[in-house]
Amino acid sequence: MDAIASLVQGSAAPELPRFTVELAPPDLSPWLAGNTGVRGFTSFAAPRSGPHVLILALIHGNELGGAIVLDAMLRSKLRPTRGRLTLGFANLDAFARFDAENPIASRFIDEDMNRVWDQATLDGPRRSRELDRAREIRPIIDTVDWVLDLHSMLWPSDPLLLCGEGARSKALALAIGTPGLVVADGGHAGGRRLIDYPRFTAATGDAASVLVEAGQHWRTPTVAQMQASVTALLHHAGMLDAGPDTKTTPPPPRFAEVTRVITATTGRFAFVRPFRGGEVIPARGTLLAHDGSAEIRTPYDDCLMVMPSHRTGRGHTAVRLARFS
Repeated sequence: MDAIASLVQGSAAPELPRFTVELAPPDLSPWLAGNTGVRGFTSFAAPRSGPHVLILALIHGNELGGAIVLDAMLRSKLRPTRGRLTLGFANLDAFARFDAENPIASRFIDEDMNRVWDQATLDGPRRSRELDRAREIRPIIDTVDWVLDLHSMLWPSDPLLLCGEGARSKALALAIGTPGLVVADGGHAGGRRLIDYPRFTAATGDAASVLVEAGQHWRTPTVAQMQASVTALLHHAGMLDAGPDTKTTPPPPRFAEVTRVITATTGRFAFVRPFRGGEVIPARGTLLAHDGSAEIRTPYDDCLMVMPSHRTGRGHTAVRLARFS
């Protein structure tokens, strides 16, 4: 179970703050049937050959920004000039339960859909709403060349691209280039993400998958960052008629690799102050948090804080520590 969902369902952790919801969920009813045989997935092929690109939203049902971006793309009748473009809405059942008065509660129904993407789980006997849906989506995942998975974050953080551990996914993230921070990591103790799916991390093959954490949930700038990341990927894939405006080409992104994933081992994990994701801690040995009686300190100078969670349950990721290269 996700740490935040655990809190919502009544753990003894401190009460969450009330979050501002600036976005309204889009009407996805025109796109539910799709044209792929998988509910909520629509695919368009161009006459010219090229990569098969999947843009994915709603792995978490309460992350509205991705749904807004894909809805706008479908309404605009965007078509690729080469290759195949597939647009998909993943956790539609959780999305249907979104309530702005309790926006955290619809992240998932039974379990986090972004923790089930290992072969043993997908091929095993266990059942849940999210796992069954992942199995429905899997045949499409097994055909694509590149995936851009659209996400947002609960706590304040600079946007970033996560590329997992695969070299091809790192190259794709650097080619997308926006947001301007790329982070490679090995994922979570609680399960494998879509970007960790073996097809994208295997030593052989061409497929790659990138996850964009575009900003805070339910905020307008987050949608704009998602749109920028999608546009950059489509330009990179040669799917748009016009190339990017070289006058506004951003500088190359910075790259950092996670060296330590801090997982809470007690129910009393607490940061010493409200760190922001993307914050760089200058000095090695700086105290970051207490996990019960244990101290968590920076392992090196210029330590990057990746997505600190300020309400962390036991067994869940509290923060990832990364080093620039």
